[in-house]
Amino acid sequence: MPSSRYLTRKMMEPVDWNRVRAVAELGAGTGVFTRAINDRLHPKAQAVVFEADVAMQRRLKEQSPSLHYWGDATELNYAREQLGMGPLDVVFSGLPFANFEQDLRDKLLAEVVDSLKPGGLFIAFQYSLQMKKQLQERFSSVKIGFVPMNVPPAFVYICQK
Repeated sequence: MPSSRYLTRKMMEPVDWNRVRAVAELGAGTGVFTRAINDRLHPKAQAVVFEADVAMQRRLKEQSPSLHYWGDATELNYAREQLGMGPLDVVFSGLPFANFEQDLRDKLLAEVVDSLKPGGLFIAFQYSLQMKKQLQERFSSVKIGFVPMNVPPAFVYICQK
């Protein structure tokens, strides 16, 4: 089920879109956040969207053709370099970290931290608080919001490097 407009708003609101020039989205799925990012993105900014499902990625490209697309989120920094993007201002994630083995979680989080500029944001939603400790170990600031008007209700992690 796609994320609600309430969750989308909560994910987008911490970002100063006038200052953002480089963005990544991990696990785009149906493209709810992709569309929101595309609508807010500064004309001089770049975004790379990661989606492993080939059919979903094709639909995303049709909806938002000006963005870059990549399949494997564990290649975040490689993709960023290949696309000529500098350090990222923001990384959004809809990836289900709770479903992943610890090794994959560690690899993804290392990629995110390495990709962000100092002060950059990692904004992710999850359906539990399971990732709280791991995020607090990697980021200087972790704030958690709650969105009850989503099915299922979701937690939004706002992490600053």
